[in-house]
Amino acid sequence: MVLLPGGTFRMGSPDFYPDERPVHEREMAPFRIDRYEVTNEDYARFVDETGYVTVAERDLDPAAFAGADPADLVPGSMVFTPTSGPVDLGNWRNWWRWQPGAYWRRPFGPESSIDDRMRHPVVHVAFEDAAAYAQWAGKRLPTEAEHEYAARGGLDGARFAWGDETYPDGVAQANSWLGRFPYDNQGVGDAAPVGSYPANGYGLYDMTGNVWEWTTDFYTPRHLRLSDKPVDAGKRQNLLAAASAQEGFPDIPRRVLKGGSHLCSPDYCLRFRPAARSPQAEDTGMSHIGFRLVQDA
Repeated sequence: MVLLPGGTFRMGSPDFYPDERPVHEREMAPFRIDRYEVTNEDYARFVDETGYVTVAERDLDPAAFAGADPADLVPGSMVFTPTSGPVDLGNWRNWWRWQPGAYWRRPFGPESSIDDRMRHPVVHVAFEDAAAYAQWAGKRLPTEAEHEYAARGGLDGARFAWGDETYPDGVAQANSWLGRFPYDNQGVGDAAPVGSYPANGYGLYDMTGNVWEWTTDFYTPRHLRLSDKPVDAGKRQNLLAAASAQEGFPDIPRRVLKGGSHLCSPDYCLRFRPAARSPQAEDTGMSHIGFRLVQDA
């Protein structure tokens, strides 16, 4: 882990997505954070010792999915699948599929394996899967503010963890999508082993790009200004719950993901930046979501 000094920084960005606003000052106490994302090797050690079974491996409750074909209610997870050509970027279903049998040991389905991916970040972990690992490790998941503070690497107000240019001198500084999304990728095309790209100013790797990372904050469609009481660590009101219920979806809390992933592309999702954020249902792991942990100093 890396010990980060306390300090004040400007959280958010005025230049990109509405949910990154308003920019506001945050004061941080010192804390420690993992230098790397939690890997398959790390998670395997946890599962071998505890026997833990992740959400993606558990049977689904038919009562929670009224009208669904029982044959479809099998353990699995969401897997990214590139398309053969241009598609409507307004419909994420064009490149995501439900894959029965996909979970952290079988990241692309029953025939896949992590045997040659032990240094890759663990994926297909739901929020409770990450929280269970954190408890076992004697650590905790970061708040959104802690993650953004760490990701900036001391560059307060910069667009990226390395400055304001997307690709300095034409070189990618993070594992992101290079080309036309979601069919033409000139980059890695997948998560990379942790530490494959340059560290930020705090010596932390993959704080942006590679895989999205869980935080404890409930998602809100804009930053809430702080009063004299903190609202981090899951105490934010979950404003998406009511909207989800109106749309007919289960009332599942959404947590903030930070950092973007290898699927972030400037022509679709310019979110491999410290200020970027995304809502994610607590019960849903995907092939581009992982985590890292923190400790109080």
